[in-house]
Amino acid sequence: MPIDLLDKRRMHCDRSPAAFILILLLGLAACGRVSTEQSVSGQPEHHVNGGFRNTGAGFQRPSSLTRWRFMARRLWASYTSPRTFDVPRVANDGKPLEAGLINPSITWVGHATLLVQINGVNALTDPQWSERASPVSWAGPRRLSPPGLAFEDLPPIDIVIISHDHYDHLDFTTVKRLADTHNPLFLVPLGMKAWFAKNGMNHVEELDWWQERDYRGVKLVCLPAQHFSQRTLWDGNERLWASWAMLSPGRRLYFSGDSGYFDGFKEIGRKLGPFDLAAVAIGAYVPPEIMKSVHTTPEEAVQASIDLNARILLGIHWGTFDLAEEPLEEPPQRMLAEVTGRRIHKDRAWIFKIGETRRW
Repeated sequence: MPIDLLDKRRMHCDRSPAAFILILLLGLAACGRVSTEQSVSGQPEHHVNGGFRNTGAGFQRPSSLTRWRFMARRLWASYTSPRTFDVPRVANDGKPLEAGLINPSITWVGHATLLVQINGVNALTDPQWSERASPVSWAGPRRLSPPGLAFEDLPPIDIVIISHDHYDHLDFTTVKRLADTHNPLFLVPLGMKAWFAKNGMNHVEELDWWQERDYRGVKLVCLPAQHFSQRTLWDGNERLWASWAMLSPGRRLYFSGDSGYFDGFKEIGRKLGPFDLAAVAIGAYVPPEIMKSVHTTPEEAVQASIDLNARILLGIHWGTFDLAEEPLEEPPQRMLAEVTGRRIHKDRAWIFKIGETRRW
C-alpha cells in the first residue's frame, strides 16, 4: 500500500521511536538511489529496466553513508528543534486573479507552487497547500509560512503540472482536493499516472521528455531535469522527473521543478528559447556533497537562466519548507548578489514575497 494511503490518524498519534525510525527510513529513501539498471533497447537513454536514470556525464550521487548521516540529522532537527523564518509576504484574496484583471500573471503561493495565468488558462505548478512536506502529519519539514493564496481563493484551475514525486512537490492531500473541486488536467512525467489512478484521480496525462501537449492555445512541453524520484523505500526512480515549458503566442515560461545544474539547460534554451520568464529553484543546496547533483545553488540558477535565454529569472523553492542546512534567508540574497556581480539589470531578477502577483 502506498505510504500516501496509510491511516493518517494512526500516523498522527504514533510518536514512538519505531515510528521515528520509519520516518528516518523514508527520509533516506528521499535521498534517492543510484540506478544500476540496464538501458532499454529502442528507448531513450534515460529509460532503464524498471524506471529511469540521469544521463549527464558529470552526474554523481553521494555514498549511502553520507546520505544516511544527512537525513538522520535533518529529520532529527525537524522533529526536535525546527527552525522558524518570517518569510516576507503580501495579502492576496484572489479576487483580481478570479476576475482575470492581471493577465498574463504569475503568483508565488510558496515553494515551487506557482499560479500561472496565460492565454486565458489557469495553471498550477507542483501544488502544495499542506502543513508538512511529509508522508505523515507530525514529522518532516513543516511549512514556515502559510500559503500565499488560500485554497478557497483559487480561480478555476484548468491544468496542474507536476515535476516529480517528492513530498514537497507532489502532495497527496492537495492534488486530491484539486481533483475533487476543480477537476483539472494533471500533466505528469512518465510513470506517475498509475499513482494518480491508484488514488482515485484519472484526469491525467503523462509525458516523456520532449513530448508536448496543446491545451486551449497553450503548448506544454515536458523537459529534462537532473534529479531523482522516490516516495517509499521500494520505488526509487520508478517515475520520471522533469522540468516544463508553457508556451503561448504571447508568453513563454520555463519551470525548473528540482534539478541540479546540467547541460540540459543549454539544450532547452537552444531548442525552445528565448523564454520571457524562467522560474528556477534557488534553495536546498547545503551541504553540497548531498545537494550539488540534484539542486541548483542561487548562482547556478542565474547561470541556468542565461543558458535558457530567459529575459527574467524568478527564484523559487526557498523560504517555505526547511529542507537543507543553508540559512533560510540566504538564497535570495545570493541570487541577487550574483545578478549584480554579473551586471545583469535588476529588473531581470525577481524575488517574490509569498502571495505576490506580477504581470509578466
